[in-house]
Amino acid sequence: MCEKQDKPEDIKSLKEYPEYKDRVDYIEDRQNKTAILRLHNVTEQDERAYCFKLTTKTDAQKWIGQIGIQLNVTALQIKAPQLVLEKEAVNLTCETTCHLTDRFIWYKNGQALNIQNKTLHLQSERSDSGSYICAVRGHEHLPSPAVNITVMYPPKSVSVSISPSAEVVEGDSVTLSCSSDANPPALNFSWFKEKQTSAFGSGQTFSISSVNSNHSGCYYCEAQNKYGSRRSASVSVTVKERSSSLITVRITAAVVLTSVILMVFTWLLIKRKRETPSEEQNHRGPQHNKTLESPADAYMTLELKSRCSEYDTLDVSSSAVAVCHVDV
Repeated sequence: MCEKQDKPEDIKSLKEYPEYKDRVDYIEDRQNKTAILRLHNVTEQDERAYCFKLTTKTDAQKWIGQIGIQLNVTALQIKAPQLVLEKEAVNLTCETTCHLTDRFIWYKNGQALNIQNKTLHLQSERSDSGSYICAVRGHEHLPSPAVNITVMYPPKSVSVSISPSAEVVEGDSVTLSCSSDANPPALNFSWFKEKQTSAFGSGQTFSISSVNSNHSGCYYCEAQNKYGSRRSASVSVTVKERSSSLITVRITAAVVLTSVILMVFTWLLIKRKRETPSEEQNHRGPQHNKTLESPADAYMTLELKSRCSEYDTLDVSSSAVAVCHVDV
């Protein structure tokens, strides 16, 4: 490189510079007495003067092209605003510092466009947002750096959704959600109820707990970003009174359950009264398990001296009859 030489002997080969490593080829054609420098992956930083140095085998026989060859590097650049408003006319221009043919080609998100002019005209629709590059036909491998175009627009398609449904039962809760399509996304949301002049809430969602008949009506939201605002269509919320049949069912269930409990309790009482004597004795304890003595046994335990004469006569007669009966 000529600008780095102070003395001829100070000039170094490009291959000795780190920034040119693996990007330089020397081609020598001795038959035609020519030498070629081939430089790969050229960038704007390579724009400078390059000198040729000839060294022979004889000492002090060196020649340097003092003037050198000036290399001018040009790069395609797209001139365009990055942020545009919807419906705003905008031009993308493929520029270069050298004189080139008008045969350009444009790409959007990697897809070729049917445009061959130096300037690309856009009407800034939402679909125009994307990445653009340009190139010269025949040199598509050397495109310009990509430029991102973002189309900004106020909120659109604003809508309200209701959860769990548009018809709720008194005492339940309901949540209203507001959605919109905007760039940048809408950050401010306001909630309104028809026939009311001011907003009653804010935020992308709004919840009402323990609703009553006063909450019935039509609701809508308004979404806003820095480029404008838009309101949604109204949605109706109907609050139904809690059904009396549900209360009746609950009372009936309580009565049935109470009846079942009483029946079980009565059955247990009846069963207990019908227990067998042996079961009753088991419940009373061992002191009640003694059997009653027969009257005869109790009488025989008396002392003989307490017997009367009539009993002795009866006893002897009984014995005689018994003996007589045996002899027969």
